[in-house]
Amino acid sequence: MSSPEQLTVDVLIVGAGPTGLFAAYYAGFRGLSMAVVDSLPEAGGQITAMYPEKMIYDVAGFPAVRGRDLVNGLVQQAAPWQPTYLLERKAVRLDDTETGLAMTLDGGDVVHAGAVLITAGIGEFTPRPLPAGDGWLGQGMVHFVPELDKHRDEDVIVVGGGDSAFDWALALRPIASSVALVHRRAKFRAAESIVREARESGIRIITDAEVRALRENGEGKLAEVDVELRSGEWLTLPAQTVVAALGFTADLGPIENWGLEIHQRAIAVDTTMATKRDRVYAAGDVASYPGKVKLIATGFGEAATAINNIAVALNPGAHLFPGHSSDM
Repeated sequence: MSSPEQLTVDVLIVGAGPTGLFAAYYAGFRGLSMAVVDSLPEAGGQITAMYPEKMIYDVAGFPAVRGRDLVNGLVQQAAPWQPTYLLERKAVRLDDTETGLAMTLDGGDVVHAGAVLITAGIGEFTPRPLPAGDGWLGQGMVHFVPELDKHRDEDVIVVGGGDSAFDWALALRPIASSVALVHRRAKFRAAESIVREARESGIRIITDAEVRALRENGEGKLAEVDVELRSGEWLTLPAQTVVAALGFTADLGPIENWGLEIHQRAIAVDTTMATKRDRVYAAGDVASYPGKVKLIATGFGEAATAINNIAVALNPGAHLFPGHSSDM
């Protein structure tokens, strides 16, 4: 990763999720230099952080594609244009300059850009804590499961009642020694179909219950979990991993201070994906307009629209239509 201290690019893309990665490809296709900044340590956004092993069924051209494979494909697609990735860096302040825009990153480094495209998804997300898991994060408790095989032959407890909790439980079931799901209510937020699939797969589902304690063995490693049922009964379950899938809170962080029109954590844009601030654009889940549908597929189209309009904004003599990639 290049140091951003003296970095100057045509387009700075804020957010390295699928929309941002496709925007990087399209910027290169239009002959624009680009950098991609993201606070996460890996490209892929929510997909990489939350469900890399989950199958995705609504990406055009793929009957089914694993999240990790989709991200890898997008990174490879952009690679010929040599994007500069600034990962584990946060975009903090956006200023106008005589030649364009200047983005200050955490640590004080500055990226100069002709235009900025915000593809930050839902923004910064913070997992909701498991009270009993205080001090156990990374020591047997996790919020996400980026690599399923690390949990092969383990006893795994998944805590939560949403789609993510059931997704993790079902993904881990074929490789773990045992999987149990604990939820504090009898009703689930997850879709009925996935709950039914989990029951039929043999996953132990414990409802009206809460995890009260995580306990270690003599070697200091997680060994078992104490669960209290609403009836007053207590269970002790073996566990080498606890997946606390309790959802997360999200906010746009510093983006809210960049002089943009924001409603319900989304940035208002026009039909060119431009925001109210000159040469600042938005695409993907973070962008908002009447009739917006938040899908990966939608984000891809918005990224192409934004980059093509940025190309014209930076060079008024350029054509809006980019030509066909098959003619390259």
